[in-house]
Amino acid sequence: MLTASLLLAAAALTCEALFGYPQALYRAIGHPVTWIGALIRRLDGALNREGDSFLVRKRAGCLALVLLLAITGGVALGLQWALAGWAGFVLLALLAASLPAQRSLYEHVEQVAQALETQGLEAGRHAVSMIVGRNTSVLDEAGVARAAIESLAENFSDGVVAPLFWTAVGGLPGGVLYKAANTADSMVGHRTKRHEAFGWAAARFDDLINLPASRLTALFLLVAASLTPGLSARDAWRAIWRDASLHRSPNAGWPEAAMAGALGLKLAGPRVYGTELTQDAFMGAGRAEATAADIRNALRLYRLALMVQALTLFALAALVIWRG
Repeated sequence: MLTASLLLAAAALTCEALFGYPQALYRAIGHPVTWIGALIRRLDGALNREGDSFLVRKRAGCLALVLLLAITGGVALGLQWALAGWAGFVLLALLAASLPAQRSLYEHVEQVAQALETQGLEAGRHAVSMIVGRNTSVLDEAGVARAAIESLAENFSDGVVAPLFWTAVGGLPGGVLYKAANTADSMVGHRTKRHEAFGWAAARFDDLINLPASRLTALFLLVAASLTPGLSARDAWRAIWRDASLHRSPNAGWPEAAMAGALGLKLAGPRVYGTELTQDAFMGAGRAEATAADIRNALRLYRLALMVQALTLFALAALVIWRG
């Protein structure tokens, strides 16, 4: 089972790196995340009643999470049982390749660098607004660049490493269950009037299942920094050791601190969401004046960290096959 799961994760990583998620397929049948999102919206509409008490809505959120995981996990498990043999494995790999988002993450962050370089601050603000939830209208050029780099670091963890990690552990059901929980957190796991109670379970569960991936992501970035001229693995390690645990998120601080230290930057810190200022610790002890060139360096580090991740997956799969 472990051998098959590791091979599936390695195949999914390869397929997604080579092809991404084809636009023609998206137009024809949508994307698994859109299906999961539609289910979450139905559960939210049916179970999250504004007239109920905080405790009742909190319990409803727990029930919604259980139903979401049962439905999505059951479908994924059925597909994995049905698609036996090598032909079935190819189809499973194509399905699993829809879970990580390494190509689209690179493209979205690269668009921010390109916008700053060729069109200026307003274009950079618009490009970065596509990938962050904060109020980008108050950002200067350095703020836009930092936001893009922070998004790259955090989404490398929960958008690439985590789905592949859980696919390697539990096959297609593992990857799908992770993606469902992570999507639920992104949709309802916010401290708003409607979702503070209902989204509590999704937010806490997402924190839990991202613990291993966030640490692995920091490790991949650390190794990649040691192989990249001009970047500092030592400063990355210092930033992780000193700052990661100070982040308001139990997970985001690890990849952000690693990225900040490697690039010689200061990331995170106070940020504006809507009209509200959110206080947070700084990651890294470098300069705050980030530029488009720093985004390019972050993308270079990201590409090499992806290679480190791929080599790790293939090495583990080869080891398990050799021993078994």
